[in-house]
Amino acid sequence: MLKTLKSAERLFLLIKKQFPFSVSSVSKDFIYLGKIVNEMQRLINDDPESWLNAISIWKNLLELDTKREEHSQRDNPLKRKMGENDTVIAKKLKAEQMQEAQENRECQLEKQIEEEMLEQGKNFQELQNDVAKAADTNQDDLTFRVSCRCSGAIAKNFSAQEVGRIIGIALMKQFGWKADLRNPNLEIFIHLNDIYSVMGIPVFRVPLASRSYLRVAGLRSTIAWAMASVAEIKAGAFVLDPMCGLGTILLEAAKEWPDVYYVGADVSDSQLLGACDNLKAAGLMDKIELLKVSVIELPLPSESVDVIISDIPFGKKFKLGKDIKSILQEMERVLHVGGTIVLLLSEDHRRRLKDCKESSIPLNSKGGHMDEPGVEKCLIPEEKTGISETVSSSLEASNRECLHRMPLFGSLVPVECYKVSLGKTDAFIHKYKKSSSSGL
Repeated sequence: MLKTLKSAERLFLLIKKQFPFSVSSVSKDFIYLGKIVNEMQRLINDDPESWLNAISIWKNLLELDTKREEHSQRDNPLKRKMGENDTVIAKKLKAEQMQEAQENRECQLEKQIEEEMLEQGKNFQELQNDVAKAADTNQDDLTFRVSCRCSGAIAKNFSAQEVGRIIGIALMKQFGWKADLRNPNLEIFIHLNDIYSVMGIPVFRVPLASRSYLRVAGLRSTIAWAMASVAEIKAGAFVLDPMCGLGTILLEAAKEWPDVYYVGADVSDSQLLGACDNLKAAGLMDKIELLKVSVIELPLPSESVDVIISDIPFGKKFKLGKDIKSILQEMERVLHVGGTIVLLLSEDHRRRLKDCKESSIPLNSKGGHMDEPGVEKCLIPEEKTGISETVSSSLEASNRECLHRMPLFGSLVPVECYKVSLGKTDAFIHKYKKSSSSGL
């Protein structure tokens, strides 16, 4: 079940979470810094039991996963043949994630594992205790590495490498584990900032966001899945991505909603070649059609598309400027009344859309904008299920207010807005509905 999650980028077993270290951003006193080092080491030394418990659960999950893999390989010779290429797979982490097994088979397999455990007289807790004992008696066999991320005040005094070295030495002294930076059995993840200090173990070596069916990485897969989820795709729909790039959004959508006709368009040969490679790797050549056309000259009849989902390019490489208005005009033209548009926009895109439309909205007698039907009704849901982990579950008040203030763009009515993280930068998933067939 964990492996089938599309909204999570990576899952961790939590070892410890506490308040941040009280680090001064200006102090460089060696005694003071030494105290911080001791506090870091106490994360391991003061509570070794929590570490062993987390590793016990981690090993148990690995054992269950190994049993499931063995069962599926017995049933499927092709998977067994794939398993023989472990050395190649280890070099390419993205290829390690196995293709999702059929739900019915997984259910049957889980029942078989449970029956085997019951026959042996071991329940889940007993198995945990056995693995914990094994971890305690075979410490020398375990190799590890520490992955660290630091920000805020502590990052001004300690680099991520220094923190990783401090934690690594403490682990070796406490448990007798051996450090292995290239191919360890266990990875320890540490995140230190001004809000909290957290330590955990990744449940899977390969992040869930590294889809096995994506050969060439494009937009972050969890963001692409979230956009497709927001679009409310229904069976039999015609879904278009007029700036598809490497096709990540369409691939995520086609995997989740297969009974749909998908079309991707782009003007870049290299992007379309990458998208074609992804389609072949995912086995979706018959589900998604690719076209080399411009987003402002789509060869489609007016009001012929049910859903449009697109990542509007932004960054130093892309200078769309006022072209974004032309892009929205063409999308609006091909979308039928009642259809949905879901766009990933930068802050600059949002500002340009707002500025280019506000000047064209008629004013009322008091000098304000005329009341537009539907704007006040476009409320942001308090809760959304099935949305990416990186999508904020509750929006900032300013974002909510901004959405309600945003005027209609042609016949496109704003419905929802989510702020998302793309790593070093933020973006916004905007959802619009076409309210009428009137043009801009």
